[in-house]
Amino acid sequence: MPLYSLEPISLAYDLNHYSLDKPLQDILEVFSKNRHNFQDLGKYVGRDIYEVAYRVDSFNEPMLVNWGVNGKRAEVVLLDPYERKVLVDLVKKFEVNSHPFIGKSWHNHYASLYLIGDPGISCILTITIQTAYALYKYGNDDVKKLYRNLAGLEEPYYWGATWFTEVQGGSDLGANTTSAYQEKDKWFLDGYKYFASGAGIADYALVTARIKGARPGAKGLSLFLVPRTKSTGKINFYIRRLKRKSGTVPVPTGEVELSHSEAFLIGEPDKGIYYTMEDLMVSRLANSVGALGIARKAYIEMYGYSMLREAFGKKIFDHPLLVRDLLESEALLEAMLVLTFHAIDAFDSSWHVKPPYSNEYHYARLLTHIAKNMTAKVSSQITQTAMEVFGGIGFLREFPIERWHREALITPIWEGTSNIQALDMMEAIFKKGAHKVLVEKMESYKEFSSDPSLSEKAFLHLQDVIKKIIDLKQDVEEYSKVLLEDIGLTVSTILLLNLSKKTGDEAYNEIAKYIFTRYIEKVIPELKDKELIMKIVSLRERLSSVQWEEKIREYAPGD
Repeated sequence: MPLYSLEPISLAYDLNHYSLDKPLQDILEVFSKNRHNFQDLGKYVGRDIYEVAYRVDSFNEPMLVNWGVNGKRAEVVLLDPYERKVLVDLVKKFEVNSHPFIGKSWHNHYASLYLIGDPGISCILTITIQTAYALYKYGNDDVKKLYRNLAGLEEPYYWGATWFTEVQGGSDLGANTTSAYQEKDKWFLDGYKYFASGAGIADYALVTARIKGARPGAKGLSLFLVPRTKSTGKINFYIRRLKRKSGTVPVPTGEVELSHSEAFLIGEPDKGIYYTMEDLMVSRLANSVGALGIARKAYIEMYGYSMLREAFGKKIFDHPLLVRDLLESEALLEAMLVLTFHAIDAFDSSWHVKPPYSNEYHYARLLTHIAKNMTAKVSSQITQTAMEVFGGIGFLREFPIERWHREALITPIWEGTSNIQALDMMEAIFKKGAHKVLVEKMESYKEFSSDPSLSEKAFLHLQDVIKKIIDLKQDVEEYSKVLLEDIGLTVSTILLLNLSKKTGDEAYNEIAKYIFTRYIEKVIPELKDKELIMKIVSLRERLSSVQWEEKIREYAPGD
């Protein structure tokens, strides 16, 4: 056993998280263009990412240093050296952030984040690619070329950040008070950003601000790039403190004061909110795959523990109630995975579009709100179930399962709460007509299905939900979150049946029936095909590999 190992406390540690995840492999086979080989990354996240995330969360969180030994301002955050190495490996060796910019598509980028799973590590990558995205698409000649350093295409590698939130507004960006003004040919910003992830490690940050004299509200915002240092070499802003957070410890989140801070205007001054919302779509999809990555790791842990732990004379895996818990968790996880990658596919097809946006872009945005909301809810549910499966030790901090639940709880909050996603979904329907594309797409998907009867039933239900939304009109807000979940589960059913037909794997058909019966028809499904159910909960027997059996034998109770 190595000198530093999580073997005694984790049943997901040192496994290849890609090779054991058949649903991910199948979904990438169907959706991904220029599919990447994730075997090496799958092995890396099973050991290195597990170790560094556990280590930083437990006893080596980032530390803010405001002043240097020379008496000058430093405003830097010190990271664990192992975390720094992992971040560079992910950018340089595994090219996590370069895929979309070299023709390998967003599917590969988001699959990488799903495999990484840890939201603290992934957040640093996400805010960096968000910065690269804005510069690549809207940056002028002064700053556009920096996207290559931020995307990991050229050295030196730069790290980015997105500082949009202010204390008085939160998700209401229209309430931002940070001001922007020009002196000669330079832009400067004054203001205070309250949740500034990446503070102290970012070389460049995207910042929302209102140019003096601009209209009030969100449409009066502009987007700026703020470098860490001024043109004189001095520090360009103040980091007032770092937040003490329940999770996501590897990414430092602080409060940043902008005071005569040099900045570069991104794109057109009156389109800042559009650029910002685009950037939020990038991170909301990251939030979706991140939530599912957390849930997957918690699932692997609880599946392993169910094969190990004995109660009332037999393995707890042999208790039907526990099998039902596993099936429910896996069914929800796979339903949300196919929904999310459908959203990623729509985004990948439309991300080059600029305002005014196309119908395909609005469709991607609609799906993103649904996926972000539902994956967060499912992640919280699955990690809670995992804690219960582990019993008392699931609540102890030395075991990873407790942290996975803490990490899951940020996903309904980050990048806009669940209420915000529901309201934005309604805006995409009423103002952009995105529901029309949704109906068209699902009608085409249901035509290629492993169960045409169930697909038709789900499609008719989707039409009924859309009609209900349109009929409710101004009264829809009260019901918007419930309606969002209804749409998400119904669309997932159609997509799963399509996936079953394309892959020939009847398990997806069974999961689709389970989701629709359990959550749409609200009837507890009978579990008839026991052999198929066992294949589903074991990820089509991926977790019954020789490697897994050896791990179980090694850690089985004994003398």
